[in-house]
Amino acid sequence: MTTTDRRSCELRDSDDALRGFREEFLLPPETIYLDGNSLGPRTKGATERAREVIEDEWGTGLIGSWNTAGWWDLPAKLGDKVAGLIGGGAGSAVVTDTTSINLFKAASAALKMQAVDAPERRVILTQRENFPSDIYMLQGLAEQLGDGYEVRLVDDAEVTAGFPTTMTAEVALVVLTHVNYRTGRLFDMESTTSAIHAGGALVVWDLCHSAGALEIDLAGSGADMAIGCTYKFLNGGPGSPAFIWVAEALANRFTQPLSGWWGHDRPFEMSPDYAPAEGIRRYLTGTQGIVSMSVAELGLDIYSHVDMAAVRAKSLELSDLFIELVDSRLSAHPIEIVTPREHAHRGSQVSITHPQGFAIMSALIARGIIGDYREPEVLRFGLTPLYIGFTEVWDTVEALRDILDNRLWDAPEHKVRGAVT
Repeated sequence: MTTTDRRSCELRDSDDALRGFREEFLLPPETIYLDGNSLGPRTKGATERAREVIEDEWGTGLIGSWNTAGWWDLPAKLGDKVAGLIGGGAGSAVVTDTTSINLFKAASAALKMQAVDAPERRVILTQRENFPSDIYMLQGLAEQLGDGYEVRLVDDAEVTAGFPTTMTAEVALVVLTHVNYRTGRLFDMESTTSAIHAGGALVVWDLCHSAGALEIDLAGSGADMAIGCTYKFLNGGPGSPAFIWVAEALANRFTQPLSGWWGHDRPFEMSPDYAPAEGIRRYLTGTQGIVSMSVAELGLDIYSHVDMAAVRAKSLELSDLFIELVDSRLSAHPIEIVTPREHAHRGSQVSITHPQGFAIMSALIARGIIGDYREPEVLRFGLTPLYIGFTEVWDTVEALRDILDNRLWDAPEHKVRGAVT
């Protein structure tokens, strides 16, 4: 079906099996929120849950709430909920710390294992288009390790082709983002993991832009480790904790470098000697942020009622519509769609470029249509199927057409940049 007008979009929304999930999110009226791939909206009950933790569990229960309110078990409890979404088994993930810190843990542990099995391997490969924080963390790790460790950047085409020129005998570890944060390109996890293992390396997958947006099968793909955040598609709130997953076969093979007391086998014996806990719990470090973690659980709980196959199908339909409308209604302007058109290579966003991208996005946000901007010249539109519909896609492209046709972006207020774009 080709959608050509707003009415046909409204009809598609009325037939949408996922439309009821919009009630789980509290969005401002008259707002089209297309930035859930950067920060998900507030979940229903988040304010009440935070108040309950602060006033009752902390205020009344005080320190006893580590036991009575289940605070101590939250990282593993939430980890199991995440594991169910990303194709890992019970006890294979914990929710803790930040994505960058978890990457440091995972990469350090993987390199330590390779140092035992293949000491000549001291190269880390990662995408040139990886999220910069991942690259910075790996560069810092290699600098700290010294002794020949280095980070090499590869293009997306090299990853898609299975590393034909870069998977040398020096490569110990490959760190890949499952969905490119800028373009929305999706990489095939199973075939890519297979190519990496065939080359003798281990792999860490960053799932920040795919967890909660599409079906993931870490165990089935043979992945070694994975990290990701909970504040994007998983709607955990600003700065909500990240997660780390480790394949069962690797969980007890080595220890991670940030050996804090929460990862100790017997933390309350207060021993001066570190002994790592069994399994994924050894990837915990220090005391957890209980308020943030408790609120993040609400976002994860929504997914216990969600069919991820239906989410993925609607995501592709939304992005197909967005691409179709950009092609048909914005063709007079210097716009390029940089998100892959092939379903197998597309995440849950559409990214377009324009020489005046920042100002255009600013003008769009001023109308209550919120996407975001990334250098160079990229306007990103996150398509989150649980609360975005086809009519909102139509309205967004129509607003873009008006802004472009009438050069409404060319106003002083749309050229001013804040600290966050």
